[in-house]
Amino acid sequence: MLSFADALPRRPRRVLVAGVAGSGKTTLAGRIARLTGGPHTEIDGLFHGPDWQPRPEFVADVEAFTAEEAWTTEWQYSSARELLAQRADLLVWLDLPFLRVTLPRVVRRTVVRRIRRIELWNGNREPGLATFFTDREHIVRWSISTRNTYAERVPAAERAHPHLVVVRLRSPHDVERWLSGPLAAATR
Repeated sequence: MLSFADALPRRPRRVLVAGVAGSGKTTLAGRIARLTGGPHTEIDGLFHGPDWQPRPEFVADVEAFTAEEAWTTEWQYSSARELLAQRADLLVWLDLPFLRVTLPRVVRRTVVRRIRRIELWNGNREPGLATFFTDREHIVRWSISTRNTYAERVPAAERAHPHLVVVRLRSPHDVERWLSGPLAAATR
């Protein structure tokens, strides 16, 4: 597993970004896509249909875009996670401090989206803030309950997929240094 300072062995073409909800996966995936030149497919937009129902075409859509030569997306959803790991050449793990960085981000993002009634995917919006107490899958509760899953999931993917280069970023500062250092160097 590489750190923010380690050189990448090759130019990444198919990139996954892993991390708990609120860690900044989608933002980082967009930035990586701009540097690598491949498109960013926001996987939440493929998964969530109207009324937050999973789209039946989700796995087929993932199969289609991952058959392309270059892409960047978030590493989510059990129905697609293995396929994504098989087809990717780089997995970037956002392993940021949960209480100091990720939890405040996910709370702030959720509140802003709710207050502004921002449409997310396929007509969906953040539910009322009171659902934090009634919905065990509320995004903030989900972030809290799943915050340690990647500590097992990422090393397991690295073992199962020897072709997959894994970079672990442990702070927002590491993210910036990696983007401007090793990733920029590999994409020149």
